Amino acid sequence: MLEPAYQADVVIVGAGVAGLSAAHRLTSAGVTTAVLEAAPCAGGRMSTEKIDGFRLDRIGQLLSTSYPELRLTPGLDALELRPFAPGVLLHSDGRRQRAGALANPISARRARGALHAVRALASAPRSASVRGVPGQTSVPRVRAGAPLGTAVDQARLGAALARLASSPVERLLARPEAPAAQALAARGVPARTIDGFLRPLLAALLCDPELTTSSRCADLALRSFASGRLCVPEGGAEALPELLAQALPPGTVHTGVRVTSVATTSVTTAEHGEIRCRAVLLATDARTAAELLPGLRVPDFHPVTVVHHTTDEPPATGASLLLDADRGGPVAHTAVISQVDPSRAPAGRALVSSTVLGTPPPDVDTAVRMHLSRLYGTSTTRWETLAVHHTPEAVPAMHPPHDLRRPVRLLAGLYVCGDHRDTSTVQGALHSAHRAASAILTDLGTAGSLHRAELLRAAA
Repeated sequence: MLEPAYQADVVIVGAGVAGLSAAHRLTSAGVTTAVLEAAPCAGGRMSTEKIDGFRLDRIGQLLSTSYPELRLTPGLDALELRPFAPGVLLHSDGRRQRAGALANPISARRARGALHAVRALASAPRSASVRGVPGQTSVPRVRAGAPLGTAVDQARLGAALARLASSPVERLLARPEAPAAQALAARGVPARTIDGFLRPLLAALLCDPELTTSSRCADLALRSFASGRLCVPEGGAEALPELLAQALPPGTVHTGVRVTSVATTSVTTAEHGEIRCRAVLLATDARTAAELLPGLRVPDFHPVTVVHHTTDEPPATGASLLLDADRGGPVAHTAVISQVDPSRAPAGRALVSSTVLGTPPPDVDTAVRMHLSRLYGTSTTRWETLAVHHTPEAVPAMHPPHDLRRPVRLLAGLYVCGDHRDTSTVQGALHSAHRAASAILTDLGTAGSLHRAELLRAAA
């Protein structure tokens, strides 16, 4: 018998969330798809190590309940998100203060009204009542050195977050672009608010401690924070790729297959030789993609180190994300993650996961323990270290000027997607996969099938 002209309509190289999501959209449109992954299992950087009943994320990027792609991506219907407590906890000068808690974002008008009321309080005599604020007879006191500044500063911050939550994305993308740190200073935001809240928050959201990220990307991150809740997937980061892989037809994903070269109509593998197809989609990390296609830009990367500890006496911070406003140690953010997602630790044990951004100190575990002792206000000498995961190229940098919609179609038959083509987030990876699948189906002449599949999904 003659061999077929091709063995699959589309070959996808890489079984991370971008490749798996694109595969789901293609197969839903009736396009035969083969996903090739060099590693022993799917998931890419969204992997979770299992040790003695604990589930330990290697990178542990923070998600947001406001990410639309988490709701729109086929295959993620069963994804359970575990939200942190509203806002974040800021540690400064030995104390903790909650900030940014907009669980139900208020309108910009109401936020401005609150700001005017606080300003009126600040200018009124302490014994006087202020119109519009029943029962208020004195100015709210703020501890000297508090990370959010005065009551007026805090009200101004709340108004700004509320405006961001309701701002159209197009308006944010039309703003002048600069490094985030420079843009914040130029907008007249009080220095105390920048250093005490915005800088540690953005560092956690962007994995960028120096805030060299494009101000437009920083605005998008703040908008997601203000319009939703920070969260993690139930069961660990691997839950996303696992759900996507399970939703694909059996035999779609092939692990342990290393691709050595790609063309518009075939890929060559070290294990199985040439595989012929009608189109190829590169869904690997940026460096691997550039190795297969010389000429693709390789961005800078933000390194991330995650240190996991366990204790039988968890700190009393609940399901909160704790940031260090003073930057007094290597830990950028930390949480008793088992309080957020109980499935990540066995009964009777608490899991504390802490993130170090940038180059970690030589003895990272000792330095992290000392810092955590100050942040949580408790001794960490009896805590057990479960794992230290260091990923040098964890998150692609988004220096300005940053193209939020880098082309996914290189030429007819050859496409690329991933967080390095969009924003360096799970949301960006999923969105780039959506764009790539649409481009492939258009070129194959089956775009209508994807549209019908999405209509059926929406109707269901």
